[in-house]
Amino acid sequence: MSESKNLTKRQLVVIEELFAGELEEQAILEKHHVRRSEYERWLADERFTGRLDLRIAHAHRRSRMILARHAVAAADRLIELTRCEKEETARKACLDVIASPAPVGQNPPAEADEAGVPAVFAGGRLTPELVGRLLALLAEEQQDRETGNGSQGVGGASCTDQPSDV
Repeated sequence: MSESKNLTKRQLVVIEELFAGELEEQAILEKHHVRRSEYERWLADERFTGRLDLRIAHAHRRSRMILARHAVAAADRLIELTRCEKEETARKACLDVIASPAPVGQNPPAEADEAGVPAVFAGGRLTPELVGRLLALLAEEQQDRETGNGSQGVGGASCTDQPSDV
């Protein structure tokens, strides 16, 4: 905590309140009687911005942890929605699956399926082959629905208007 020893109590309180999220920046400055010019000097001070950067990094780490904890449930729900009887919901879910961003951090090498096609690139993106197979399955499902051969979608799952607690 050697950095915080170099900051004033008022600077530390302002930083804490900026992250509390209860007030906007200007309201925090007014509450602590900090003029804009003084705040701009603080922002030019490496000690102040260093402490601010640490708090920002901590907030990003916390948000990534929350997302990581719920990633599997969210992915399961998204895949479930690709089987939805409501065409627009299923279509949007498929687009979300295809457009999902690569996860942050190191990933193990992708494992291949029975046909030797990797499910994802090492960066976490779907391969063009898998995207093509997903789209082909969706087109086949749509054709089955139109001909009356498939009433509940891929795998027999259905969906509701209410999202689950993901």
